Amino acid sequence: MTPRLNPQAAAPEMIRAMLALENAVAEAGIERSLYELVKTRASQINGCAFCLHMHTNDARRLGETEDRLHLLAAWRESPLYSDRERAALGWTEALTRLADTHAPDADYQALKAQFTEKEQVVLTMMIVTINGWNRLAVGFRAIHPVTVARAA
Repeated sequence: MTPRLNPQAAAPEMIRAMLALENAVAEAGIERSLYELVKTRASQINGCAFCLHMHTNDARRLGETEDRLHLLAAWRESPLYSDRERAALGWTEALTRLADTHAPDADYQALKAQFTEKEQVVLTMMIVTINGWNRLAVGFRAIHPVTVARAA
C-alpha cells in the first residue's frame, strides 16, 4: 500500500481543527478505557489499520487485556464487557453503520440507561471523531508504524 498524501502537510489548518475537537472529546470525562474500546471498535468496522494500531496499543498501555481486545469484534457474544461498555459499543456500531442502522431506538435506550445526557453527547462526538479519522487514514492510505517483523 502506498500513501496517497499527507493531510497534515496538505491542509494543516483542517487537521488542527480536527485535533482540537479530538482533544476536547478526550478531556470531556469519559473513562479512557472506554474511549479506546470505542475507537478500536469503530476502526475495526471501518477497516482502518492505522487507527487500529494506535488505539489497541493505547488500550494496552492503559492495562486493557488481550482477551478483551481480541474479542471486541464479537463483544455481543462475550461476557467480558460491562453494561456501560455494551451500551457504548452498540451506539458506536449504530452510528458507524448509520446508513444501515438508522440509529435504532433499542441502541439509544441502552445508551440512555448507562450515560447522562452530557455523556451521550460526548460519546457521540467520540464516535464522530474516530469515524472522521478513519476516513482520513483509509482515504489517504495512512500506513501504521511497523515495529515488528512479519509473521512467517
